Amino acid sequence: MLQDIPIQTPTLRQTSSCVLETERLTLRRPTLADVKAIARLANDRRIAENTRRLPHPYLQDHAVEFVRAKAADSSETVFLIEHNYSPIGMVGIDRTDPEAPELGYWLGVAHWGQGFGTEAARAVIDFFFEEFDAEHLTSGARVANPASRNILEKCGFQWSGVELHRFEALGSSTPVDRFRLTRSVWASLKNWGSSTRRER
Repeated sequence: MLQDIPIQTPTLRQTSSCVLETERLTLRRPTLADVKAIARLANDRRIAENTRRLPHPYLQDHAVEFVRAKAADSSETVFLIEHNYSPIGMVGIDRTDPEAPELGYWLGVAHWGQGFGTEAARAVIDFFFEEFDAEHLTSGARVANPASRNILEKCGFQWSGVELHRFEALGSSTPVDRFRLTRSVWASLKNWGSSTRRER
């Protein structure tokens, strides 16, 4: 169980090399060897329209830039989601604003509706609250994206309002439901399943 592992404050190297495992998924740091798979998955307008920072079309050059940027950026912890050793999406925590750390995720369209998003999100939420001294985590979902809102609600997030956010693929702003998960709510839900962590 994740909570049974002694926790130390991570350095960037420790955090980026961490591997999370759930019942069906492995979450690990993306590498340059993954750029073809990332580009293939992300190059779908249905994903880009629901993800603020993904451009469309999404090219291999975008994936290379993304992997290199995340390897050098200590304010964001990103995991490639794998199922049966095959990449299916991304999940991570952006801590650029220490007062509002934010969970983000996307899955390849072929992997929607199978519970992978919730499973991956829960593993990363556990990782976040056990590794970092924060009292809450935020996230958002387009008002027009009920599946993403459903993932957040299943993870214990509570609706906190609506904001306008710019989406790169849309070239405009659109309403986003904002959500918040407190450490105390997370602690009460923590038995939602087992995930393990190992260092590589």
